[in-house]
Amino acid sequence: MQDEYRTVAREGVHETEINRSRFLCALAPAATEREAQDFVARVRKKHPTASHNCFAYVIGADAAIQKASDDGEPSGTAGVPMLQMLLRRDMRYVAAVVTRYYGGVKLGAGGLIRAYGGAVGETLDTLGTVTRRRFRLATVTVDHQRAGKLQNDLRAAGREVRDVRYGDAVTLEIGLPDADVDAFRGWLADATAGSAEFALGGEAYGDA
Repeated sequence: MQDEYRTVAREGVHETEINRSRFLCALAPAATEREAQDFVARVRKKHPTASHNCFAYVIGADAAIQKASDDGEPSGTAGVPMLQMLLRRDMRYVAAVVTRYYGGVKLGAGGLIRAYGGAVGETLDTLGTVTRRRFRLATVTVDHQRAGKLQNDLRAAGREVRDVRYGDAVTLEIGLPDADVDAFRGWLADATAGSAEFALGGEAYGDA
């Protein structure tokens, strides 16, 4: 499994003009293929008179789902260059739609490939990207008396406390890089005089 991936920082649109044709590239984060499809449909609905609404999306940290559409442009000149740009930039969980308003000048296959791929690249540069890194979820269970100090100690050590649950004891959920698990066990034992329970959970991705 990939240790990290990048995704778009936010939803947005960037416009370029090439030989009088307008290219509007819309990008959005998409957690699932359904979200990607809904975003494509939303952009198409917004531009019903456009010459083309070409799209590409990549879903999954390992890019398990990849789809692209030329939407009437010559085969391989729009959706595939868009998809290749996303993959070249290590983008995941992202959908791109490039809306073209034809300006009367034909660009040729090479020109279209550069225009569609370039529109995605420029928009990524404009909107910015964020890196997500893989980590292990873990829970620390400690008595109420120690919980407040432990939370402060965790934050001071640069550990993100993702969730806190109060019951008979206090359960803190944190995220740890795999390489840090053993060192963290030792740190926790020292910080709580061995009184805390530690349990590893599944994997997730978070801000690097």
